[in-house]
Amino acid sequence: MASEGDHKEPVNEQAVANMYASLRSELNQIYSKITELEMEVSEHSLVMNAIQPLDPSRRCYRMIGGVLVERTIKEVLPAVQRNKEGLEEVIARLNEALERKKKEISDLEAKYKIRIRKPDGNEAKDESGRKEGSAQGVLVGPAGASE
Repeated sequence: MASEGDHKEPVNEQAVANMYASLRSELNQIYSKITELEMEVSEHSLVMNAIQPLDPSRRCYRMIGGVLVERTIKEVLPAVQRNKEGLEEVIARLNEALERKKKEISDLEAKYKIRIRKPDGNEAKDESGRKEGSAQGVLVGPAGASE
Protein backbone atom coordinates (compact mmCIF):
# COMPACT_ATOMS: atom_id res chain seq x y z
CA MET A 1 0.00 0.00 0.00
CA ALA A 2 2.79 2.45 0.87
CA SER A 3 4.40 1.89 -2.53
CA GLU A 4 1.12 2.83 -4.27
CA GLY A 5 0.99 6.09 -2.27
CA ASP A 6 4.62 6.83 -3.11
CA HIS A 7 3.93 6.07 -6.75
CA LYS A 8 0.81 8.28 -6.90
CA GLU A 9 2.34 11.46 -5.43
CA PRO A 10 5.02 12.08 -8.08
CA VAL A 11 2.49 11.32 -10.80
CA ASN A 12 0.15 13.95 -9.33
CA GLU A 13 3.00 16.45 -9.00
CA GLN A 14 3.99 15.72 -12.57
CA ALA A 15 0.39 16.09 -13.71
CA VAL A 16 0.16 19.46 -11.91
CA ALA A 17 3.47 20.55 -13.45
CA ASN A 18 2.28 19.49 -16.91
CA MET A 19 -1.04 21.29 -16.44
CA TYR A 20 0.78 24.42 -15.28
CA ALA A 21 3.20 24.30 -18.20
CA SER A 22 0.29 23.82 -20.58
CA LEU A 23 -1.54 26.84 -19.13
CA ARG A 24 1.61 28.97 -19.40
CA SER A 25 2.01 27.87 -23.00
CA GLU A 26 -1.62 28.78 -23.79
CA LEU A 27 -1.07 32.16 -22.12
CA ASN A 28 1.97 32.82 -24.30
CA GLN A 29 0.02 31.81 -27.42
CA ILE A 30 -2.76 34.26 -26.53
CA TYR A 31 -0.18 37.04 -25.98
CA SER A 32 1.37 36.26 -29.38
CA LYS A 33 -1.98 36.28 -31.16
CA ILE A 34 -2.99 39.59 -29.55
CA THR A 35 0.30 41.15 -30.63
CA GLU A 36 -0.12 39.84 -34.18
CA LEU A 37 -3.68 41.17 -34.43
CA GLU A 38 -2.69 44.55 -32.99
CA MET A 39 -0.10 44.82 -35.75
CA GLU A 40 -2.81 44.11 -38.33
CA VAL A 41 -5.08 46.78 -36.79
CA SER A 42 -2.18 49.21 -37.03
CA GLU A 43 -1.71 48.32 -40.72
CA HIS A 44 -5.43 48.77 -41.36
CA SER A 45 -5.26 52.22 -39.72
CA LEU A 46 -2.30 53.20 -41.89
CA VAL A 47 -4.16 52.15 -45.04
CA MET A 48 -7.31 54.03 -43.98
CA ASN A 49 -5.34 57.18 -43.19
CA ALA A 50 -3.55 56.95 -46.53
CA ILE A 51 -6.66 56.54 -48.71
CA GLN A 52 -9.26 58.65 -46.85
CA PRO A 53 -8.15 62.02 -48.23
CA LEU A 54 -8.08 60.69 -51.82
CA ASP A 55 -10.85 60.92 -54.42
CA PRO A 56 -13.46 58.15 -53.69
CA SER A 57 -13.66 57.23 -57.39
CA ARG A 58 -9.91 56.67 -57.63
CA ARG A 59 -8.73 53.15 -58.38
CA CYS A 60 -7.02 51.14 -55.69
CA TYR A 61 -5.96 47.54 -55.30
CA ARG A 62 -6.79 45.19 -52.49
CA MET A 63 -5.62 41.68 -51.68
CA ILE A 64 -8.55 39.34 -51.08
CA GLY A 65 -7.69 35.72 -50.29
CA GLY A 66 -4.35 35.92 -52.06
CA VAL A 67 -5.83 37.58 -55.17
CA LEU A 68 -5.14 41.21 -55.99
CA VAL A 69 -8.38 42.89 -57.08
CA GLU A 70 -9.01 46.35 -58.50
CA ARG A 71 -11.66 48.43 -56.75
CA THR A 72 -12.39 52.06 -56.03
CA ILE A 73 -11.53 53.77 -52.77
CA LYS A 74 -15.28 54.21 -52.18
CA GLU A 75 -15.64 50.38 -52.18
CA VAL A 76 -12.44 49.54 -50.30
CA LEU A 77 -12.55 52.03 -47.43
CA PRO A 78 -15.72 50.62 -45.75
CA ALA A 79 -14.39 47.06 -46.12
CA VAL A 80 -11.08 47.98 -44.51
CA GLN A 81 -12.98 49.77 -41.73
CA ARG A 82 -15.16 46.66 -41.12
CA ASN A 83 -12.10 44.42 -41.06
CA LYS A 84 -10.40 46.73 -38.56
CA GLU A 85 -13.47 46.74 -36.31
CA GLY A 86 -13.67 42.93 -36.53
CA LEU A 87 -10.01 42.63 -35.55
CA GLU A 88 -10.58 44.97 -32.60
CA GLU A 89 -13.49 42.78 -31.42
CA VAL A 90 -11.33 39.67 -31.66
CA ILE A 91 -8.59 41.43 -29.69
CA ALA A 92 -11.12 42.35 -26.99
CA ARG A 93 -12.27 38.71 -26.74
CA LEU A 94 -8.67 37.51 -26.62
CA ASN A 95 -7.94 40.00 -23.82
CA GLU A 96 -10.89 38.54 -21.87
CA ALA A 97 -9.57 35.03 -22.50
CA LEU A 98 -6.14 36.23 -21.39
CA GLU A 99 -7.54 37.49 -18.09
CA ARG A 100 -9.42 34.20 -17.53
CA LYS A 101 -6.23 32.24 -18.25
CA LYS A 102 -4.20 34.45 -15.87
CA LYS A 103 -6.79 33.84 -13.15
CA GLU A 104 -6.73 30.09 -13.83
CA ILE A 105 -2.93 30.10 -13.55
CA SER A 106 -2.93 32.15 -10.33
CA ASP A 107 -5.61 29.84 -8.84
CA LEU A 108 -3.43 26.84 -9.73
CA GLU A 109 -0.37 28.57 -8.24
CA ALA A 110 -2.27 29.28 -5.02
CA LYS A 111 -3.83 25.81 -4.79
CA TYR A 112 -0.57 23.89 -5.29
CA LYS A 113 1.77 26.58 -3.92
CA ILE A 114 3.64 26.83 -7.21
CA ARG A 115 6.57 29.22 -7.34
CA ILE A 116 8.54 30.04 -10.46
CA ARG A 117 12.27 29.43 -10.27
CA LYS A 118 14.39 32.02 -11.98
CA PRO A 119 17.33 30.28 -13.69
CA ASP A 120 19.74 33.24 -13.42
CA GLY A 121 17.96 35.21 -10.72
CA ASN A 122 17.61 34.78 -6.95
CA GLU A 123 17.82 30.98 -6.97
CA ALA A 124 21.37 31.02 -8.29
CA LYS A 125 22.38 33.45 -5.56
CA ASP A 126 20.64 31.35 -2.88
CA GLU A 127 22.24 28.15 -4.16
CA SER A 128 25.72 29.66 -4.28
CA GLY A 129 25.30 31.08 -0.78
CA ARG A 130 24.11 27.84 0.84
CA LYS A 131 25.63 25.05 -1.21
CA GLU A 132 28.61 26.49 -2.99
CA GLY A 133 30.48 23.17 -3.03
CA SER A 134 27.62 21.09 -4.39
CA ALA A 135 26.81 23.65 -7.08
CA GLN A 136 30.42 23.49 -8.26
CA GLY A 137 30.32 19.69 -7.98
CA VAL A 138 27.34 19.54 -10.32
CA LEU A 139 29.22 21.56 -12.91
CA VAL A 140 32.44 19.59 -12.52
CA GLY A 141 30.74 16.17 -12.10
CA PRO A 142 30.61 15.11 -15.77
CA ALA A 143 34.23 16.09 -16.33
CA GLY A 144 35.30 14.14 -13.22
CA ALA A 145 33.31 11.08 -14.34
CA SER A 146 35.11 10.92 -17.68
CA GLU A 147 38.60 10.85 -16.08
